[in-house]
Amino acid sequence: MAKKWIYLFSEGNAEMRDLLGGKGAGLAEMTRTGVPVPPGFTITTDACNAYYDAGQKFPAGLWEQVVACVGTLEKQTGRRFADAANPLLVSVRSGAKFSMPGMMDTVLDLGLNAETLQGLAEQTKNPRFAYDAYRRFIQLFGKIVLGVDGSKFERALTRLKKRRLDSELTTEELIKLSETFKQIVYDETGSEFPEDPYAQLEQAIAAVFRSWFGRRAIDYRRHNHIPDTLGTAVNVQAMVFGNMGGDSATGVAFTRNPSTGEADLFGEYLVNAQGEDVVAGIRTPQPIAKLKEDMPAVYEQFKGIVNQLEQHYTDMQDVEFTIERGKLWMLQTRTGKRTGLAAVRIAVEMVEEGLISKATAVQRVDAESLNQLLHPMLDPHARAQTKPIGKGLPASPGAAVGKAVFDPDEAEKMAAHGERIILIRNETTPEDLHGMIAAKGLLTAHGGMTSHAAVVARGMGKPCVAGVGELHINYATQTAVLGDTTLKKGDWLTVNGTSGELFIGALPVVDPILSDEFTMLMAWADEFRTMGVRTNADIPRDAKIARQFGAEGIGLCRTEHMFFEGDRITAMREMILADTEEERRAALAKIEPLQQGDFEGLFREMDGHPVIIRTLDPPLHEFLPHGNNDIRTLAEKLGLSFQRVKTRVESLQEANPMLGLRGCRLGILYPEITEMQARAIFNAAVTVQREGITVYPEVMIPLVATVAELKEQADLVRRVAEEVQTLTGASLDYKIGTMIELPRAALVAHNIAEVAEFFSFGTNDLTQTTLGLSRDDAGRFLPMYVDHKIFSQDPFESIDQEGVGQLVRMATERGRATNPALEVGICGEHGGNPASVMFFYDVGLDYVSCSPFRVPVAKLAAAQAALAAQGALVKIDK
Repeated sequence: MAKKWIYLFSEGNAEMRDLLGGKGAGLAEMTRTGVPVPPGFTITTDACNAYYDAGQKFPAGLWEQVVACVGTLEKQTGRRFADAANPLLVSVRSGAKFSMPGMMDTVLDLGLNAETLQGLAEQTKNPRFAYDAYRRFIQLFGKIVLGVDGSKFERALTRLKKRRLDSELTTEELIKLSETFKQIVYDETGSEFPEDPYAQLEQAIAAVFRSWFGRRAIDYRRHNHIPDTLGTAVNVQAMVFGNMGGDSATGVAFTRNPSTGEADLFGEYLVNAQGEDVVAGIRTPQPIAKLKEDMPAVYEQFKGIVNQLEQHYTDMQDVEFTIERGKLWMLQTRTGKRTGLAAVRIAVEMVEEGLISKATAVQRVDAESLNQLLHPMLDPHARAQTKPIGKGLPASPGAAVGKAVFDPDEAEKMAAHGERIILIRNETTPEDLHGMIAAKGLLTAHGGMTSHAAVVARGMGKPCVAGVGELHINYATQTAVLGDTTLKKGDWLTVNGTSGELFIGALPVVDPILSDEFTMLMAWADEFRTMGVRTNADIPRDAKIARQFGAEGIGLCRTEHMFFEGDRITAMREMILADTEEERRAALAKIEPLQQGDFEGLFREMDGHPVIIRTLDPPLHEFLPHGNNDIRTLAEKLGLSFQRVKTRVESLQEANPMLGLRGCRLGILYPEITEMQARAIFNAAVTVQREGITVYPEVMIPLVATVAELKEQADLVRRVAEEVQTLTGASLDYKIGTMIELPRAALVAHNIAEVAEFFSFGTNDLTQTTLGLSRDDAGRFLPMYVDHKIFSQDPFESIDQEGVGQLVRMATERGRATNPALEVGICGEHGGNPASVMFFYDVGLDYVSCSPFRVPVAKLAAAQAALAAQGALVKIDK
């Protein structure tokens, strides 16, 4: 018996997302609950994967099941597929497990040919509608299924419209346009447009399968970490028509505002249009509130249905609908994509409304999306003094500053070289996705709040201003005119996605003001979180910001960052260039009080919380000048000869400085450096302790490979601590530990734990040394490795769990076997990556540490990890 490849909408439900995809599961669930849904069937994701396994051929039994299900549709609708007198038309749409808006392909009005076209015209008594549907079908089928360049159809349509709307074309003009489109197909493919509806259906299903591995779908999956193995379902559904006249319409709506989270129906619709018109941004749609004026009865029915859907799913829904001659049809419901701001507000308000529990609210907000709330906004003072050059729709909140670029390929190239980009398009299409990913912000001349640009930007957390109607873009000259302003490629531009305003130049930005809902969600996260979250901070200002976000200490203070400012760098260079220990100590004596002051500031900000301070780590040559002019300036400042300084600089150059004279090796070779730093740490601790502040200093020795290295440095630090306590009469509670950043250290962690009181994993260098990759150079080929699935993700963004992660797990287990009281954390960049935080929770780390602005991300991810471990699933909470 052949495998079941297809499910009628009436056979599925919301729990079948893996098999039916999000769209198919939503259609099935709506059908099951009695919502008006045009009948249809879903070809499973298994069929898609089997199609590729078979060399892009339909698996056995699939086509026969398609034909049988078409027969069922005929019975359900009272129409017949490929029948001239009473034609049944269908749509063919993709639908993966995870929503990928606009990334794959859709074909509408399938089943039309010369005979069924006449039948449709007679059946509806509306020839204009029939030919409008026909030209749309040829255009979509030609582009998506037959691979014809879509711009050829668009140019023919533009020439015919002559600045009119699509809905203003006459029947005769649509007939002419249909013939033009068919000629384009013939010219481009060498074949006539297919007339057999069953052949059309077979080709369209295959095209949707193929779109799973189209460039834009692949780009989207890479950006959102969606596996390639899921495949897409295909939904075949009886057509309903929003382009049958003034009593017909099509639209997209959200049960709550996807930008702000406000609990009010949000969306847009177009009268006498089909669904692709709304998302394409070609026509400016009406706000959903106006539907109450145009079709009050339909509006009330629609509002009741979407409220029912939100209550049923207990989450904000994104719905598509069509009104055919006054009758409402629901075409889709899915969990709506939203900004981080909206996600937090919706989650908190749904708890207050009794729809979900606090645990569900904490799990429901994507931790990474919190970055959107923490990103800078326009400086209000600068904003008040600057006149905008124009305004569009505030499609995705936040401010972005960058150089104007009009081509997505160019945007991608410039961003790869570190340029900040604002991508400007008439309207974006899925083919632009790679440029949208590269850009800091988006600007479009056309489109509404539910256009492709708006939806994708919100999902990415990128600021977007859409629908700037007065913006006239010339792709050929790479310019845009807005009123009296001409923007050229490379001009600086600021977009404010919160207000929809545009500004010439790079306006200053400031930190955002966090909402009460954000504070509430973070409080709930703290209730469930069991793993600590600290921050990486080198100066008191950063420590203060981190504490405001709830950091529970400092997991990494990089003391070398304190040496690069003002006169400190001169004293540091004097120390490096010294010939004797006495000269080095004299130079270090100039630095010590400055370091002590820095440490005092950190201890004050972290009153009652631990502060881990890493001793000097980078190679000495990083502190020295390299050009002859800079060397000459330094020599004059220190009263040394140019040649002496130049010779010393050259002698300190290393072939592979990452693995050279750095870390604990510096402290062993020049123990006076570690001694000075330890004295500064402990004197700072005594000073602030006498102010009534609780201090927990932890001294971290970097880059150890052997327990002997750690013991030598630890003995020195303990000696200094005893000297300071003896001289001051103070008693300090401190720890000495190490950064695990070499594979050997992880392998011999049981030995190192005999001396160390804590481990902190430096996963940046541990990744480099384990994989043999230079973080600074691997960017040239890592994207290709990810594209080719050699790496599932960039290992410097998300921890390599199978390799580097196993060293973390091994070192933790071995270290605690020797020292059960061993404190274990991580201070690499992975400490702020949600997927990595989940892994570190599973390993059993005591804390993660990350940059100040990622503290909320890490806190929420840690709470989600704890809830997942408890089996607290996101579900309806009554």
